[in-house]
Amino acid sequence: MAVVSSPRKAVFNRLAIVGVLIATIVFLAPIYWIASTAFKPRELATTVPPTVFFTPEITPFIKLFVKRVQMTKPVDKATYDAAPWWEQRIYDGGERVLRTGGAVQLSAYPDRFMNSLIVAVISTILAVGFGTFTAYGFSRFKMAGEADLLFFILSTRMLPPIVVAIPMFLMYRAVGLNDTHVGLIILYVAFNLSFSVWLMKGFMDEIPKEYEEAALVDGYSRMQAFFKIVLPEAATGIAATAVFCFITAWNEYAFALMLTNRRAQTAPPFIPSQLGSGLPDWTTIAAGTVLFLLPVAIFTFVLRKHLLRGVTFGAIRK
Repeated sequence: MAVVSSPRKAVFNRLAIVGVLIATIVFLAPIYWIASTAFKPRELATTVPPTVFFTPEITPFIKLFVKRVQMTKPVDKATYDAAPWWEQRIYDGGERVLRTGGAVQLSAYPDRFMNSLIVAVISTILAVGFGTFTAYGFSRFKMAGEADLLFFILSTRMLPPIVVAIPMFLMYRAVGLNDTHVGLIILYVAFNLSFSVWLMKGFMDEIPKEYEEAALVDGYSRMQAFFKIVLPEAATGIAATAVFCFITAWNEYAFALMLTNRRAQTAPPFIPSQLGSGLPDWTTIAAGTVLFLLPVAIFTFVLRKHLLRGVTFGAIRK
């Protein structure tokens, strides 16, 4: 086997570094652009050519959390001077804040954000939990038609969600699950379960059966061996599966748009609906998107060690 010379290897390493840097820039460019738009004045959001250097401001985030309408005439100076600084920012954009009995009307964004959090967290816990038990059964016990059952579970992942959106809407309306947290949770669990089962089965297959056999010999029941032996060993796989299931449920748009309206609507279909003075307010939409990205980024960062170990688990065999 030919050995790569040291100069050629150094050139190859430099080219690999350049390739990684280019790929990183390409992947991070959209995130940078949406984050920078969230801090731009509205008039700079759609300039041609795009404005790269500007003075950042937090007005889009203020507008995201309050209800506002376009002013038909300029506000008088006394009212402007008496308003708090954040409301003056909205006045400067030609809009005014809606009030009820003197109290500021908050937008629906906090409620939609909380709906996303509730649905994503609960559906992730259920999908990973059911998937772990199911994967353990497939990994440890042999049954007739096992391969066919696993393929049937995986086949639910092959269908584009938008194809069944209308049938699901009709079914949910008939049984009263339309625009409910329970309805979205059930749906997200069903779509994430196949992914959870297949991913967790790979992790379960890598855990030696001898661990459980030793525990059973020591007097443990099968359930005790599962919780005390298997689950700790599968923690890496559970964390990696949870990250992917959470991201899928958190970002889901089609079903949230079709099956919710007010009470259970999540943030993805709500954010694009933000309007300014008769037109989409791209800075406010960008601000909502940036805040929406934070939970996923934080969750993934916290579990990053488990995630990196999880995606390579079983790649090296002895």
